[in-house]
Amino acid sequence: MPGTFEPLPGGGAAVALDDVEISIIRSLAAQLLELIGPGPAEDASADPLAELFADGPSEPPTDPVLRRLFPDAYTDPATFPDTAEQAEEAKAYSSEFRRYTENDLRAGKREDTLAVIRSLDELTMGAGGAGEGGGRLELTPQRSVQWLKTLNDIRLAIASRLDITDEEDSEILYRLPDTDERKPLVMAYLWLGGLQESLVETLMPQ
Repeated sequence: MPGTFEPLPGGGAAVALDDVEISIIRSLAAQLLELIGPGPAEDASADPLAELFADGPSEPPTDPVLRRLFPDAYTDPATFPDTAEQAEEAKAYSSEFRRYTENDLRAGKREDTLAVIRSLDELTMGAGGAGEGGGRLELTPQRSVQWLKTLNDIRLAIASRLDITDEEDSEILYRLPDTDERKPLVMAYLWLGGLQESLVETLMPQ
């Protein structure tokens, strides 16, 4: 079925995508990559050793999408601090955790997103170029996981832009009129959700 992942013999997953679907996913992945930002190594003057020991930011991002992609470490309501002193302590822990982990998290998301873009480019090149009707995308087990992570990040980014925080918010989107300017983004969000779900089911042990 077009737009639904299926398992490959020996592992991995495959999906048939038309040129419009390829264009949508690639565009959203490119936007995600731009949002995540370039890595220090992409600066020609960067020192590899300096990058290795570089600290990340200690404060959460101001962009709400990035806050969704890189949340604070201590936000579980079940463990939320009871006192002002505990709140300050939790904030300090979150800052330190972010400082030592966010650069690696960004690098991982950047690598996964680039893998999605490259696999789509390989598909269109193999099919004779974009606009040729798409093709069958076949992913190794490793790339399948990268696709799964990136699809999740894209949907988190869209959810942030649409102010979706829970399932109830998501249900409202189904009832939006076609004239609503959010409709195209909503359709992409719902379609990618189905694609992501089929990939999860494909990668689950049988």
